Amino acid sequence: AVAGFGSGASSAARRRVSYEAGVLDDPAGLMTPTNPPAAITLADGTVIEGESFGAPVAAAGEVVFNTSMVGYPEALTDPSYRGQILVLTFPLIGNYGVPDMSEVDEWGLPKHFESSKIQVAGLVVCEYTDKPSHWRSVRSLGDWLKAEGIPAVCGVDTRSLTKRLRAHGTMLGKIEGEGQSVELVDPNTRNLVAEVSTKEPRTFNKGGSPRIIAFDCGIKYNIIRCFLALGVELTVVPFDFDLESGEVEYDGIFVSNGPGDPVMASATIATLRKRLIAAGLDVFPEE
Repeated sequence: AVAGFGSGASSAARRRVSYEAGVLDDPAGLMTPTNPPAAITLADGTVIEGESFGAPVAAAGEVVFNTSMVGYPEALTDPSYRGQILVLTFPLIGNYGVPDMSEVDEWGLPKHFESSKIQVAGLVVCEYTDKPSHWRSVRSLGDWLKAEGIPAVCGVDTRSLTKRLRAHGTMLGKIEGEGQSVELVDPNTRNLVAEVSTKEPRTFNKGGSPRIIAFDCGIKYNIIRCFLALGVELTVVPFDFDLESGEVEYDGIFVSNGPGDPVMASATIATLRKRLIAAGLDVFPEE
């Protein structure tokens, strides 16, 4: 069974959600007959109908939510969301479109993004507009998602969905369009850190002080900007970079956050352990 949507529901009824037999019954009336049908299915059996406005593909991942009112270009490109299906609780999404990725700051980093591409596995929103209005917009959110092969569903009561996730905990889910099928997949079984980490060292603000090495386990562009605003020389290195190689001179070490299970960053853990022991510092023993 799937949830149905009634176009004649009152505003109060549109906000009312009931759960019966694992089905999210949401008479939201938020969809328009312009997009093909799609649905998001949770691991507990909940199925929520909506409409597709992204790439016409199926995807599976861990379903999480974000309550920000603005900033979907930054959220979608945040490496911490790698492999996850992102639910946005703010009701209207897409109204200011997507800015130009080629617009960069003084460090050569795209101004309005947290990495060079969309990192989420899928997107779920309440109401989507494909007619953005903003002077920086170069394309719609839907066009961007399609260009990068990311599925998306609109017409979903995302606040009610978020309440379900909050009550029952983060769970696996999948987005499927008409005639599409995909199995539930736990992204945390993959080395997501390796997927998002830089492949080669990259130095910013050469000659700055102090010299900082940043292990890229999913570093965001804005973290890099925060360091550079302090005048440091920052070298972003792969998660498995060997500190003993002598390739980069440094005065300090920074380890970024990132996606997935930290256990997958075993190479980072090993090299840091080795460096701490060499410095005469105590470390927790391996379990």
